[in-house]
Amino acid sequence: MQLHKLNIVLCGTGTVGGALLQQLADQQQYLKTQMNTDLQVVGVVDIFNILINREGLDMSQYAGNGSFSMDKFREAFKQAPTSSVELIRDAVLSLHIDQLVFVDCTASYEIAALYQGFLNQSISIVCANKIAASGDLNAYLKLKETALKNDCKYHFETNVGAGLPIIRTISDLRASGDKIVKLEAVLSGTLNFIFNTISAEIPFSKAVQMAKEARFSEPDPRIDLAGLDVVRKLVILARESGYMLSQDDVEKNLFVPQSYFDGSLEDFWARLPELDAQFESLRQEVEAKGQHLRFVAKLENGKGSVSLEKVDSQHPAYNLEGSNNIVLLHTERYNPHPMIIIGYGAGAGVTAAGVFDDIIAIARAY
Repeated sequence: MQLHKLNIVLCGTGTVGGALLQQLADQQQYLKTQMNTDLQVVGVVDIFNILINREGLDMSQYAGNGSFSMDKFREAFKQAPTSSVELIRDAVLSLHIDQLVFVDCTASYEIAALYQGFLNQSISIVCANKIAASGDLNAYLKLKETALKNDCKYHFETNVGAGLPIIRTISDLRASGDKIVKLEAVLSGTLNFIFNTISAEIPFSKAVQMAKEARFSEPDPRIDLAGLDVVRKLVILARESGYMLSQDDVEKNLFVPQSYFDGSLEDFWARLPELDAQFESLRQEVEAKGQHLRFVAKLENGKGSVSLEKVDSQHPAYNLEGSNNIVLLHTERYNPHPMIIIGYGAGAGVTAAGVFDDIIAIARAY
């Protein structure tokens, strides 16, 4: 039986990238013996350091207590040669090996800008980075077209819903001839965590801080609070559903005034408690009515919108716990009752697992 082999360059060693590298190291032997799949890490890079070995990195040298240690790897990685976006690009393009996959676990615009050049050389892309899929429409379409033409892959399942199979499900529905006619979703694990956490004892500003400490939020939580992250995700789902939306096309009904996003991050944190009284009043109102607050993304009649909504106990999103996400897919076949996908929508471990799943899907395709 032919061994399915894949060569991987991982970009990003933060929470998601680190979790993915740990999973790759832990599962490498199992995949070989039980799934006939050989995933070889030939490079780990970020904007600070670059480590490339065409023959594959020896992960055993980073063992601690008998198994791979991400902490030990990070210490060694700091001693690797200095990196830059240009060096990353040149190093990947100079590998010249088959079945090469560039895995992007950053949130970098500069790294996302490398995708087209890699796909041009038949290097597959797997990314948690949602910038490319939600950015310029023509650039997105060209990425998809190039991957198809060059018989390589551009997978970004974790752009929406972390490890939930949302994008793949939409793709499968459309491939079978179904059509997405309406979509309704709670797509921000961060915002769901915040609105599930605020209480008489925990004000809005504290809940935001807790989301950051739990690593549910973006490094700059203003991206979440401004709705930008949800808008990006809605645009991606719309495009994958066959509606060519851009971020400017989405109607944005935001719940934090723009002035809180205009200054520095330090200014934002200093001013955030000013909103606590407003959100406590809102919390008391919805609690008295037996409702919950949810930041909802909608796609209907080809138009997208995001807004903070009060949902009652009849709404499928009412009982969402913690940082869970939910997507309701109304299609020509799933009508009037939608297909519902629900589960963890944030967290390094589940996001890394979703990236891992995209990698395995590519390995099986070869």
